[in-house]
Amino acid sequence: MQEHASLEPLARDTPQTKRGHERCLALLLSANELFLERGYDAVSLDDIVNHAGGSKASIYKYFGSKEGLFKAICDYRRDQFFKDICMPFNPELSDFRNYLIQTLINFQTHLKQPDKAAFMRLVLEQSQRNPELALHIHEQGPKHIQLAIASALEKGHQKGLLVCDNPMFSAQFYFGILRNIEWKILMGVPTEESDQESIKYISYCVDRFLEGHQPR
Repeated sequence: MQEHASLEPLARDTPQTKRGHERCLALLLSANELFLERGYDAVSLDDIVNHAGGSKASIYKYFGSKEGLFKAICDYRRDQFFKDICMPFNPELSDFRNYLIQTLINFQTHLKQPDKAAFMRLVLEQSQRNPELALHIHEQGPKHIQLAIASALEKGHQKGLLVCDNPMFSAQFYFGILRNIEWKILMGVPTEESDQESIKYISYCVDRFLEGHQPR
C-alpha cells in the first residue's frame, strides 16, 4: 500500500494495482531520463513509450499530457531533492547554529550533483515558456523549503535563541547565502572551492546571520 501511496500526489489517476503503479512509475522515470538526455522539445510521447513500454493511452490516463508528465516529474524530483535537506528543527535536541549550517551544507551537496543541476537547468528553460509551471514549481520548491526554515526561525524566536520578527523574510535572506554557488552551478561555471572552504564560508555566513538576529 505504501508503494501505491508514493505516486498519489503525482499521477492524476492513481494506479490501484502493483502492475499499474510500476507502469506509471516506469513512464515517469523514462521521461525524466529522456528529457535530461535530449531536452524537453526533442522527446515525443512515442519516444517515452518506446523507452518505458506501455502505451500513450497510459500517459494520457495517468498524466493527461506531455506537459502534465513533466509537471509530475518536477514534483517527483522536488520530493527527492528536498527530502533530506531541511529536517524539522527540534530545539530540545538540536543546536540552532549547527542546524542552520548543516541545512545549507545539505542544500549545496544536492546542488552539486550533476543530474540535479541538469534538471534545474531544464526546469528554468521550460518555466520561461510556461508561467503556470513556473509558479507551480516555485510554490512547491523554493517557497516550500523557505517555509520550513521560516518555521525553524519562528521556533528559535519563541525559545529566545534569536530575534526574528519576520521569519519568511529572514528565511529568504538565509538562503541567499548559497546564491553565488547556485548560479555558478546553473550556468555551468566550475566551482573550485574545497569542501572545507565551503564549510568555512557557510559557517562564517551563518554566524553573521545569527549576529544580525540578536537583541539590540
